[in-house]
Amino acid sequence: MVVYIDLIFLANLFIDCILLALTAWMRKAKLKWWRLALSSMVGALYVVMMFVPQLSFLFTFLIKFGLSLIMLWIAFGFTSLQSYLHHLGAFYMVNFAAAGGIIGFHYLIQNSGELFRGIWYTTSGGLSFELKVGFWFACIVFLGVVLIFKAVQTTKRITEKRESLLGEVTVWIGSVKISCVGLLDTGNQLSDPLTRTPVMVMEAALWESYLPSGWSKRLMEGQPDQLIMGLAVDEFEWRDRLRLVPYRGVNRGAAFMLALKPDQVRIELGGLEYTASKVLIGLDGGTLSGDRAYRAIIHPSLTDGEGLPRMSNNADPMNVPNPAATTSMDPKDATSAG
Repeated sequence: MVVYIDLIFLANLFIDCILLALTAWMRKAKLKWWRLALSSMVGALYVVMMFVPQLSFLFTFLIKFGLSLIMLWIAFGFTSLQSYLHHLGAFYMVNFAAAGGIIGFHYLIQNSGELFRGIWYTTSGGLSFELKVGFWFACIVFLGVVLIFKAVQTTKRITEKRESLLGEVTVWIGSVKISCVGLLDTGNQLSDPLTRTPVMVMEAALWESYLPSGWSKRLMEGQPDQLIMGLAVDEFEWRDRLRLVPYRGVNRGAAFMLALKPDQVRIELGGLEYTASKVLIGLDGGTLSGDRAYRAIIHPSLTDGEGLPRMSNNADPMNVPNPAATTSMDPKDATSAG
């Protein structure tokens, strides 16, 4: 059997670089290139020592664990014990995920014959499994596992960040109360250009029972100004609450959004409760969130003030019945007052 030491060294150097870089990414830690290179080189040299019979005593659990401590110390330094232990935990989590992915994929593509040929019994009657993974197979699958792992972690971070911006929105118009989940959009600056009243966008479907027949569908098609022009005087009891708010979307020209003037809006976000009466409810004919996580876009000015501790679920400042609807939505392409 021919062993190419230089190829093994370079492959392990590359793998260690990726593992350390992924650890730094998970921990949001800054990693200097020379520290990364030096730490990876230490790890790669250790693998090369496998082929020196006189150094076989180095391949024990304590030595391996000690080497990982040295690699992390070289790569990240030592600022505090807590930070160091966090780096260590992330490093081993990345390693185990990569190794587990390689082994799992290896057994996934094996047929039953290959699997049983790798099973053998020891003299004491124990059952053992022989694992033979090709060099290039391990390298290619390792890259795939790392990419999948990073994609999963990225999605997890995005979800956690978004969930911190989700809150319960309740809107009152007379005796009508509508509730849904809203997303706080810090980039949303949509407001009425005349009164500077902030506009909170909601799905028109939430108000379908209270709007004239067919409005939700026609709002999706656009031109809400035509809805108002064709509205009979006694056709809609909230006629005096209707507003047209001009806005400009990303890669779109100026347009109008149909809005309602509510009596009060309550937002429960981050354990605090905010109330506002100077606000408009913009009606969007589509679905604001593809995964139905939220159905309203909260204007940032509505949570600028100091919120009160969240009231109990039974508390109702308007003291009205609750025929609510709860739901989810994807923010409007950036909106700004036209």
